[in-house]
This record gives sequence, structure tokens and C-alpha cells, in this order.
Amino acid sequence: MPQSFLWLLALSLVLACTPEPASPALPRIAIAGLAIESSTFSPAVTHAAAFHPDRGDALLNKYPFMQAPEGVRSQAEWFPALQGHALPGGIVTRGAYDTLVGDMLNLLHANLPYDGLFFDIHGAMSVQGLDDPEGDLIQKVREVVGSETLISTCMDLHGNVSERLAQETDLITCYRMAPHEDAWESKERAVVNLLERLQTGKGRPAYKAWVPVPILLPGEKTSTRIEPAKSLYARVQPLAEQPGVIDAAIWVGYAWADEPRNHAVVMAYGDERQAVKEAAEALAQHFWEVRNEFVFVAPTTTFEDAMAQALSSTKKPFIISDMGDNPTAGGAGDVTWTLTEILKRPEFKSADGPALIYASIPGPKVVKQALEVGIGGQVDAEAGAAVDARYAPPLRLQGTVTAIKEGDKHAEVEVVVQAGSVSVIVTRKRKPYHHEADFTELDLKPREADIVVVKIGYLVPELYDMRGDWVMALTPGGVDQDLGRLPYQRIKRPMFPLDPDMADPDLSALMIPLSSE
Repeated sequence: MPQSFLWLLALSLVLACTPEPASPALPRIAIAGLAIESSTFSPAVTHAAAFHPDRGDALLNKYPFMQAPEGVRSQAEWFPALQGHALPGGIVTRGAYDTLVGDMLNLLHANLPYDGLFFDIHGAMSVQGLDDPEGDLIQKVREVVGSETLISTCMDLHGNVSERLAQETDLITCYRMAPHEDAWESKERAVVNLLERLQTGKGRPAYKAWVPVPILLPGEKTSTRIEPAKSLYARVQPLAEQPGVIDAAIWVGYAWADEPRNHAVVMAYGDERQAVKEAAEALAQHFWEVRNEFVFVAPTTTFEDAMAQALSSTKKPFIISDMGDNPTAGGAGDVTWTLTEILKRPEFKSADGPALIYASIPGPKVVKQALEVGIGGQVDAEAGAAVDARYAPPLRLQGTVTAIKEGDKHAEVEVVVQAGSVSVIVTRKRKPYHHEADFTELDLKPREADIVVVKIGYLVPELYDMRGDWVMALTPGGVDQDLGRLPYQRIKRPMFPLDPDMADPDLSALMIPLSSE
């Protein structure tokens, strides 16, 4: 037998007995977080059920970017613990917070260890007895998952970033648009950055720069639809793409809570100290330089003037933002002041008056009657002011039921009551109205209405695109847009614009210790 054949035979036997190299193990990544904007200037409180917490596959499946089979979902082994997202509202009860956090920590503990964790929060949660709930939450999460787990955080740009939150997270970002059309894109960026650091073995970024900026402005003055926020936020991406920088972000902060962490913040992080520091300082300095240029995203006026403009306008629909009790910013959502003023007006007393849609007011008693009498029946019951009666008492609403819809996640039951030429949307529980379908599913035609009044601040894209004209009314409520009228006691001072003549602040970046230090 030729010797060459024997060598080939031996080699084939060796190869046959050699195990194939094992595929690298996928990183183990958990998901957890709580999200809400909480106004401490509202008498409302928020309970655990308002968060509608998702767990397990239901949590994983709510992220659109997790649905592509070859996308990020295939790049890790996922362990979704608990994430809850409540409508903005009042301060969270301590019992609700402790219950939700306890559940979250137990679920995280069950699947230890983790290589990474996606921390999905808003950043403006207020909790009874806590000054920095997100900082407290991430610290508790750290105690379970340990210091070696990389945490990537995504937030709303109206959130607050304390030093504690900045230290305990390893990668941090926020939305770059208001309205938040890039919310899912930003969450995906947080996940992709986390995956990249785990897959490459680069691990924890070496540097984080944090710059507190003594500015506190409402979101309606910092919309990226207009200047100066449009150009300010346009600077973020180029700086984030510099060598040595992984990401950068600007948080406007949340204006309707009275806590020391409530102010603007700029952060950048990456592997090169100077690049990270300079990126954060450049954004902070530009933010400060344009502080006097921030204006409301739409004309603002009194409610009386807003209504006069609407009644004289030929553009349909004329949208009025009832801003002071905006439930998308933390208002109780049941202030009756504006609706009371509307129903007093003689223009709307008869059915052939200007067609006005009002969205919306909670009124469980009205809803109960509507369910009893059905469509076409008459109701006569009180609505609103069960939570916030500081500006007007409960409203007696009399009219004809024209629509009933059950099963909404937030409202539970929605009914439309026709009073004169006004169609009032009444809900069992409060609900903001963002989409055209919110109206059309109630047999309302907002595009054909003369006037649409919504409890909202700046218009979300669908309403913005629908508007014939639009003004924002400076109405009373827990998210009053005139910040000078709010009784701040605990925020850091001086603060612009509350202290307009304050000296220029030191905007040098503080290099935040790593979470493992």
C-alpha cells in the first residue's frame, strides 16, 4: 500500500475525530424598566395598574425592531423581565413603586447571570418619598445583576439624568425629536450599541461626560420642529459619530416636578476621554447660548382669544390645545375649566351651531348612564374634577349619546355626548387623543369639524398634519405652561428662565465614574 495513501487515511481519521469548533455563545441580555412623566404640581397619584406592565414574550414582542428574524433578536438570548409604561400623570405611590420594582427584581434574579441589560425608562418618574426614582431603580437593578453586566439606557428627552443614574448605566441615550417620532429608533440604537460592545469584546466604554445645564423649559418650547431646538439637536449625530465617541444626547428635562434633578443635562460617552468631554461641552455650551431663542411651537393665547380666532376662522379644523391639563405631560386630565367655558357660550347652544369636538373628559357616571340608555339615549350626570377640582367643579353634562366604544386600554369605555353643537368625548378613565382613528372610531369626523379642542400641548404628527389652523391656549392645570406661576421650592437655583439675569454657569463636563468603580 503506498505510503501517501496511509498518510491520507490517517489524516482523514484525525479530522473525523476532531470536534467542530463550538459556535460562540450568544450574549444573555435582560430587559427591564418603568416609564412615566409625573407632575408634582397635580393632585393626582398613579397606581401600579396604570403601568400596564409587560413581562416575558409580551414585553419582547412590543419592540418593533425585535420582530425582524435576522435583526437584533437573533443576536442575543433575551430575558425580558418587566417593563411598564404609564400615561403621564401624578406622583407614583410608594406602594405601587415597591410592588412593581419587587416584581421586576424577582424576574431578573430568576435568569441570572446576564452579559447586558436594556434599561427602558422615561426619566421623569416621581415617587412618594424618593427624589431620584430612576437612580434608585437602576441601583436596585445593579444589586441583582452585578457590576459586570453592561447596562444600556434609553430615555425620553424630557427625562432627568442624575449623577447616580449616569454612573450606574454604561451606555445612555435619548430621543432626538419632539414630537418623539424617533422613539423606536432611539431604543433600537441603545440595543445595537449594547450588542456591539458585547460582540466585539470591547465591553464597558471608558469615559462618560455629564454636564448639568441650569435650564428648565416646557416641551412646547423645545420642539425640534422649530429653531433653536431643531439645529441644537441636529448637532448631536455628527458629534456622536466622531472617533472615540459612541453616542451623545441632550435631555431638556421635565419642568413639572419640583426635585433637585429637574434641569437639562448633556452627556456623551465613548473610549477617548478628550473627544467625549469636548462633545458634551460643545452641546451644553450651544444649548446655553441659544436659551433666549426658545419660543412656543405654536401661537399661545388666552382661551377666550383662542375661541374668538377659531370662530372667525374659515380653516377646518381649527385646533385648540387645552394645555394646562395635558395628560400627555402629567396633567390629571379631568380639569373641567375649559369645557365649562365652551358649554357656556351661546354659539354652541343649538345643534346647528359651529361643530366642535372636545377630547376628552373622564366621567364614569356619564359613561354608566350611556351604557344603560344606549346610542340615542339621553344622559344627565357629572363629569370631571374628581381628581383636580382646583379650577372648576364637576361639570353637569346633559345631552344625547351618539357613540359608545368599549375595550380601550386606557379609557376602558368611551362615549360621545352631543350637547348643542358640541360633541364631548367622555371616558371611564382619562385618555389623550393622538390619532385620527381615535375620533373616527367614535363616528366623529375631525377633518370636517369647525373646531377640535384637545387636552394636549404640541400636536403629535397626525393631528399636526390634520390641522387647518392651530393655537395653544394657556389654560389652568397641573402642567401650567407659565412656569413662573408654579410654586417651585426644591429645584436648584438659579435656573433659567425663572432667574433670567443669572450669571453664565460653568459648563465644564464632569467625568462620571464607571459603573464598576
